Amino acid sequence: MSTQQNHRPQDITELMLLIFRLNGTLLERGDQLVAHLGINSARWQVLGAVGLADGPQTAPQIAARMGISRQGAQKQLHKLVEEGYFDVLPNPQHARSPLYRLSPKGERTVAGTQDCQARWTAQLTQQLPDADFDAARQTLQQLLRVLETLSPPIGEEK
Repeated sequence: MSTQQNHRPQDITELMLLIFRLNGTLLERGDQLVAHLGINSARWQVLGAVGLADGPQTAPQIAARMGISRQGAQKQLHKLVEEGYFDVLPNPQHARSPLYRLSPKGERTVAGTQDCQARWTAQLTQQLPDADFDAARQTLQQLLRVLETLSPPIGEEK
């Protein structure tokens, strides 16, 4: 006997709408959280992708890690390079896809975001003491895996 539950399409729609609202709120609150560092959530994502990696990253690697488009990552990278957050290095693996390494300014900014984020999540943990984060994470990971396997995505049939 299967223990798998069948959910109504409306359940998934409601979950997706909640995720959209949550994403918007996270971006808005993230902007507020790091504004004193001179960045916003979009820049925080790009800086964080490199800050969390083991070394310099390409624009496609940054985009994949943060779930954003390569073009979106590239747009932020150009601005962040101009403002001194990144050093651009040649990529021996791909001449047209440079590597981005945090500059000292970028490292200080990432450290500042990590400090802010740690305090923020500590506050959230206190406000959500009974939340089942393991179940939420597993559900969201499962939804992401299923969405990534839809080929072609519905509405893009060729």
